[in-house]
Amino acid sequence: MAEKAKSKKSNPIQAYFRETIGELRKVSWPTRREALQLTGLVIVVMIVVGFILGMTDAAARGLLGLLLG
Repeated sequence: MAEKAKSKKSNPIQAYFRETIGELRKVSWPTRREALQLTGLVIVVMIVVGFILGMTDAAARGLLGLLLG
């Protein structure tokens, strides 16, 4: 009876991969065009935020330069 209990236990690593594959099949993957559009949007947002942070840094540096002489 102990042998039956052992054989019914599944390997946790196999179970993990089986469940992961099952979940990935449920995912709604974007089309190539959607992925390219979203990638472009992310790049544009990164450039805009980088510009804003750069301007904020330059203003803070200038203000500190005036205050500290």
